[in-house]
Amino acid sequence: MPQLIAGNWKMHCLAAEAVALAQGIAAGAQGIVAELLVCPTALHLAAVAQALHGSSVAVGGQNCHQAPQGAHTGDIAAPMLRDLGATWVILGHSERRMNHGETDELVREKTVAAVEAGLTPIVCVGETTDQRAGGAETEAVGWQLAGSLPKPFTGVLAYEPIWAIGTGKTATEEVVAIMHAFIREELVRQFGDPGQAIRILYGGSVKPANAKSLLAVDNVGGALVGGSSLDPREFLEIARAARAG
Repeated sequence: MPQLIAGNWKMHCLAAEAVALAQGIAAGAQGIVAELLVCPTALHLAAVAQALHGSSVAVGGQNCHQAPQGAHTGDIAAPMLRDLGATWVILGHSERRMNHGETDELVREKTVAAVEAGLTPIVCVGETTDQRAGGAETEAVGWQLAGSLPKPFTGVLAYEPIWAIGTGKTATEEVVAIMHAFIREELVRQFGDPGQAIRILYGGSVKPANAKSLLAVDNVGGALVGGSSLDPREFLEIARAARAG
């Protein structure tokens, strides 16, 4: 299975900028062995999906509600994302967990909703600075895995050390190898043999300068890219560092 390079655009880009960014990525995607995905804000999802129609670049949302519809002002249902052209959705990102108080249980409910709507979920897990400093990083991630993933789980995992999100810090290859091996063990423990096939992305200040070394680590099935996904050249350079399988 090829590695997945997913771009999380977060709360960036006006409409014209989002379309131009998508077009720039699609124009340079030829010959890249990785699976490519971009996740714009929901406001621009339809325009980006239209700009990428017929290309090899998929489109995803950054979040969804756990209900398929209802009186939830300001929220977006998974079927709505699918209707706009999304085939993926990021769930449980550290910024959602911290800024909006999302719990493991809520992330699990959203994951179920996403799958029912025909979306492939990317479920994020990761430890804080204090948890790592206290030696509780695997315990923290283990609890998130146990609480956030429904059974069966057919999506993708993303390990994002919170201390490396938006800080410019990046986990060393050794840290990534240890945590991804732990996550793999937990996935196999929870899901049996199917846990071996679940891709585990690394997300934490992935840049062109470190992409090749990070993507070469065992059990790294791709990258969840933040800041560098807002530059077509940088995003494509990261994608070119990916392995075919």
